[in-house]
Amino acid sequence: MSDSNRGLIPYLALVGLALIWGVSFLFIKVAVHDMSPIALVLIRSASGCIALALIVRAMGRPLFGEGWRRRLVPFAILGITGGLLPWAGIAWGETRISSGLASILNSTTPLWTAVLVYWVIPSDRPSPLNYAGVLIGLAGVVLLVVPDLAAKGIGGSAVGALAVVLASLSYAVNALYQRRKLREVSVYEVALGQLAATALFALPFAAPVLPSVHVALPSMAAVIALGVGGSAIGLLLYFYILNTLGPVQATGVTLLVPVTAVIWGVILLNEVVTVPIIIGMVVILTGIVLTNVRARKPKQVTEKEPAAA
Repeated sequence: MSDSNRGLIPYLALVGLALIWGVSFLFIKVAVHDMSPIALVLIRSASGCIALALIVRAMGRPLFGEGWRRRLVPFAILGITGGLLPWAGIAWGETRISSGLASILNSTTPLWTAVLVYWVIPSDRPSPLNYAGVLIGLAGVVLLVVPDLAAKGIGGSAVGALAVVLASLSYAVNALYQRRKLREVSVYEVALGQLAATALFALPFAAPVLPSVHVALPSMAAVIALGVGGSAIGLLLYFYILNTLGPVQATGVTLLVPVTAVIWGVILLNEVVTVPIIIGMVVILTGIVLTNVRARKPKQVTEKEPAAA
């Protein structure tokens, strides 16, 4: 494989992840009809953990590498910041606000990341063009979703919106922590460690409400699809993108998610694509391109030593 083709792989992974996560908000909306947000988090993380463990073993890989016990605390932090808090926050928030508004608020993740990375990981600081790309992408998300909000109304409460915003901030913290502490660890181990930690942390909170979960086929299928697709496979792709492209570029997938949600709506629900939607998608894609523009490093000029007389 040529270097140019190899360089495209992270961007193809980004598109694939956006397609997977684009349907997640729909699955969450279906699942919370029959179970509490914390029960959803437990079932989602547990099913994702089991699925990923089976995938890893089928590949002939160990579940965890040498010295994994030293990484228990980092796994716990990832489980809280990348699973328990944001998943519960978004699921709870979607019981109080529309999925369109939730997608806009979730798209602030790369903005939080771009702000925090400036101090947390100076070597990953975005360029001014990257910052502009994040803002343009966020504006595109607003353009994309505004027609739907105008038709259906924003609905819900400020508290529900705040829950999704805090979930987005938690995702940003998760991305920066993984990039700084676990970049050299296998993405399989990191994803598995995060899912296992999320399930363990969710269990004591979910146990009291599990008996009240209504076992309906649509909701259970939705939450298991979230676990296997959105969590197991999704986290593998996400941590790979995070390690290869960087935190701002990886969290920029949340800007693409509304675009793929529109695509899924056309495919699954026969929804109509309007001119404002097309404009919003073009603006988002422009922002994504600018977010991923790499600053060229200046060439070092070495002076020739004078020839010996």
